[in-house]
Amino acid sequence: MSYPYELGGETLWDAGYFSGKLYASLARGAAEFVELPTGLTPTPQGSCDVELPTFRAFVEGLYAQYSSTSNPVIHGLARGLLVTSLVLLEHAGAPITLKPEHEEALREEKTAFARSMGPGQGMRPESQPTAGGEHRRQGVPCGER
Repeated sequence: MSYPYELGGETLWDAGYFSGKLYASLARGAAEFVELPTGLTPTPQGSCDVELPTFRAFVEGLYAQYSSTSNPVIHGLARGLLVTSLVLLEHAGAPITLKPEHEEALREEKTAFARSMGPGQGMRPESQPTAGGEHRRQGVPCGER
């Protein structure tokens, strides 16, 4: 059984049931912390719709909190949720810009997570892989569909 994350009828991540539900639960908790809606809506069909502009703003808020502190506990608690969210944004073709001091470590983790999240699965057509495995948007402003 799976728990797919979908954007406009396209699957961004066909999560396993438990990992998908856990991610949604963690995102709801973090949304309280960053005081932003997640942009994730569970459906009656057992999936989760992603509202891209809202989800992107949520991930930006989560990253802002993460990058504003050097507290290892906050980093540890937020990191898995953040990395999963960054991969989802890349699959949607709407990555956020990371600070140079986080870019290398998070890129390595995103690569590892992306393998488990179905590499390239559900990537938007305007999201093209670059030589470093990152994705860039072509011709569509971030958050507009």
